[in-house]
Amino acid sequence: SFCGPGMYGIHVHEKAFERGVKVSGATVHFVNEEVDGGPIILQRAIGIEECKSPEEIQEKILINIEHKILPEAVKLYCEDKIKVINGKVEIIWEEH
Repeated sequence: SFCGPGMYGIHVHEKAFERGVKVSGATVHFVNEEVDGGPIILQRAIGIEECKSPEEIQEKILINIEHKILPEAVKLYCEDKIKVINGKVEIIWEEH
């Protein structure tokens, strides 16, 4: 919801806090010529209603989501389990 030029780091969380957003999260995507426009690899969300500042939101998302999904996305990429088909990411998950 809060992406595009200038929307990085604390700026995203400031906007979410100003709007009273109840759920926020992080997205890992491929980079292309459009800011935040690349195909989405992974995305997760978490409740932030109890957060009292943009900094608290940022810390909660960084620790609980970003530090988990970025390495996961890199691992999937390195294992050649990510395919982009018609502008959308398809992940080849392990069969159990």
